[in-house]
Amino acid sequence: MATSILFILVSLLNICCLHAIADDPPLSLDYYKSTCPNAEAIVRKEMECAVQSDLRNAAFILRLHFHDCFVQGCDGSVLLDDTITLKGEKKAPTNLNALKGFEIIDRIKNKLESECPETVSCADALTIAARDATLLVGGPYWDVPVGRKDSKTASFSQVDTSIPGANDRLLSMIAKFMYQSLSVTDMVALSGAHTIGMARCTNYRERIYSDYETTATMNPIAESNLKSLKSSCPAAGGEDNKEAAMDYISPNLFDNTYYHILLRGEGLLNSDQELYSSFLGIETSKLVKKYAEDQVAFFQQFSESMVKLGNITNPETYVDGEVRKNCRFVNT
Repeated sequence: MATSILFILVSLLNICCLHAIADDPPLSLDYYKSTCPNAEAIVRKEMECAVQSDLRNAAFILRLHFHDCFVQGCDGSVLLDDTITLKGEKKAPTNLNALKGFEIIDRIKNKLESECPETVSCADALTIAARDATLLVGGPYWDVPVGRKDSKTASFSQVDTSIPGANDRLLSMIAKFMYQSLSVTDMVALSGAHTIGMARCTNYRERIYSDYETTATMNPIAESNLKSLKSSCPAAGGEDNKEAAMDYISPNLFDNTYYHILLRGEGLLNSDQELYSSFLGIETSKLVKKYAEDQVAFFQQFSESMVKLGNITNPETYVDGEVRKNCRFVNT
């Protein structure tokens, strides 16, 4: 019965995805070739400085990009501050205390405005920065299509309905990814970004006090890790913002260790472990095994999936969008 429901869900969402793809405005690799030829070099230099000062900045930028694209498309809406007339996305429960790195994008935008005023959108700057963030901590390179416009709006309400949650089950995650025109393969590959991410206690508390011991092999290393997690994240509540690495083996290196952790049943988030341990995860568990065994395959698919993620555009911005002078505010 569950398999039948999954098949129907996938089929319906694939129809929606094909329609969404057909309506997407075109992006190109040479969009700034004549108007701002040094755009990518400027972004790269600022990202190099940011990652050299703190390796965690790579994960911050990658997460910012993901959260931007899953709400209204990759339109820079996540970067907008609240104003009297605009309720932004930063303070939505899913984003509050979870998103960092805004000041890095501010610095990138300031340099871009100095060299090419009112030319490179914040949405493009964030998308390029996410690629460079990945590369600078050992991940793959990919060409970034550009030409996005910045939105004049944001959606507080869409954040919690559109972005996958730490305790989402497999069908929910599949639905959220496919709504964005992303396949199951994209979902498993993009989840690999957690190889450099940190999670807050509030997001992994349910996992470590419920089925962690059921899925994990509970060898001495797993036992020690679980004990450490519980000591900093009490079951009764409190310490919600205490953080732990989703890949505790190589948290600052973009590699395929995340998938090895899932194979051992030690995924920090319920949503992560679901990829391998869910009884519905026939396809996802095969992909987890594949990427654990073959880092090259993971890198190749991650690159392809990141391009697809970045190509989720907001059609409204091509009618009423802009290039913001300051990524935090709509132009006046």
